Amino acid sequence: MPRHRLFRALAKEFIYRLQPAERSSLLQELQNFQSRATAQETLDTGPPTAAQIKHVLLHNAVPFVGFGFLDNAIMIAAGTQIELSIGVTLGISTMAGENENLCFLHGLCLAGYVEVLASKLGLQVPDLTPRQADMWQTRVSSHLGKAVGITLGCILGMFPLFFLDDEDKDREKKEE
Repeated sequence: MPRHRLFRALAKEFIYRLQPAERSSLLQELQNFQSRATAQETLDTGPPTAAQIKHVLLHNAVPFVGFGFLDNAIMIAAGTQIELSIGVTLGISTMAGENENLCFLHGLCLAGYVEVLASKLGLQVPDLTPRQADMWQTRVSSHLGKAVGITLGCILGMFPLFFLDDEDKDREKKEE
């Protein structure tokens, strides 16, 4: 399937999942964006400033910190419990069962809440012209923000490891 047909199909699927009020808001924003883009075609818009790039990075990083945190914390806590119950019962190793993948629904369920919480923090969408939004600097900053956010969130989400008992310590205590 050619790329433009794939995007059209994805756009159609996205639009059909929206509520009527969401569709009209989306249409209004698209029209505003298009009129801004048309009006600014005659202006020579330079690349985004360093402050705008930082704003794009931060705007993309914050929700991913939350998602990375929840993802890692839930996977560690639930994965351990699944391994101790189902894994032991079936006699399979963690790697063989990949039982932690049973928890994948938490990401789907919590993604919307993380985005709502991030928007409640008051982070405004970066004020960029349509041309600046399409520039490579903005796209790189966006992807870098997501990567930094998910990495930081995953590191912070390792906190359940502080509460898990170390099996080696337990064995040493029993041997003594």
